[in-house]
Amino acid sequence: MIPPDLHQLRRCFRFISRPHLSVSIVCLFALPLLAQVSDSDRPIPLLTGNAGYFTNIEGGHAELNPQISPVLLLPIGDRWLVEARGEFEGDFERPDGGGAYAGKVSKDLDYVQLDYIVNPYLTITAGRFLTPFNMYNERLYPIWIRKLPLDPLIFPIATGSSDGFMFRGGFPVNSRFELNYATYFSAQASPDAIESDRTSGGRLGFFLPDQRLEAGFSWQKELQDGRNTAFGFYSSWQPRALPLNLRSEYSRSDDGSGYWITAAYMLSQASFWHTTLRHTEIVGGLQQFFVGESTKDNAQGEEDNLPEANTRQADLGLNYYIHDGLKLTGSYSRQFGADGDANLWSMGIAYRFALPLGPSGTE
Repeated sequence: MIPPDLHQLRRCFRFISRPHLSVSIVCLFALPLLAQVSDSDRPIPLLTGNAGYFTNIEGGHAELNPQISPVLLLPIGDRWLVEARGEFEGDFERPDGGGAYAGKVSKDLDYVQLDYIVNPYLTITAGRFLTPFNMYNERLYPIWIRKLPLDPLIFPIATGSSDGFMFRGGFPVNSRFELNYATYFSAQASPDAIESDRTSGGRLGFFLPDQRLEAGFSWQKELQDGRNTAFGFYSSWQPRALPLNLRSEYSRSDDGSGYWITAAYMLSQASFWHTTLRHTEIVGGLQQFFVGESTKDNAQGEEDNLPEANTRQADLGLNYYIHDGLKLTGSYSRQFGADGDANLWSMGIAYRFALPLGPSGTE
């Protein structure tokens, strides 16, 4: 079984509108379980998430990158849900003089939030949540979902986590057109584990079921310091005739601007080696980043993990899905920058787990 396609995501979107599940994108982690749950089943706590081990090589310099990201879903009655996700990631490198790999393990609290489902069209969230800017941060970041192992160049722009409250939902305009929305306010928080800026923003998108096409617009306004503004566009399309997944994003802020485009094709239609190739996916991508004025003036790019110079990058990836939730992945990227060119290699394994924390029962 291959990862969730647009049909599964749409099914999940409709299913979570019911009063006993969250409208958060974290439902992706529990798709196989959700498919087995009927309306009469009582929601149960769930421990899910992903783990992986990667080797990244840039310019001949290798880095070992183990990581685990557990997710807890705790339903309370029919309308409340507590969600939380942590992230533990190691970055281990060999010293220049030789010797054993050494480094540090970073620990982050991506979100811990309380959701209240008002009705099928509105959910109110309070706490720490993923910033709803474009789609990569909420939908594609987990290592078992993303098509390429490395983050896009523009990923740090207006993404991360926010501390405050959010309103989100979706509704069909008619049988061929659906709208979804999110708007939020975030307070400033300084501790490293729950750091966030004082911002407000939102996202507005549409989905065409017949064309299997989704697109939208995001914005963010910083309410502190320089009061910077960021905006972006995103799109996702899965043509019915081909097992092809086309996605793209554009983001712009004072820190910089850029885009990424990826095309992921499952070889399930191959007429030879079908048993092997139906589990194999090839990925191609292009991306570009342009340095912003604040990065030029304040050398802020390194702090925000953004490139410090204008950069272009071409990506080629390969994924092999051993079974649902377990994949081997690898990629090669050629980076062209004002500071010089570089080759980037990444290879590893990603595993997604889902463990019910109690028995199910009927109302």
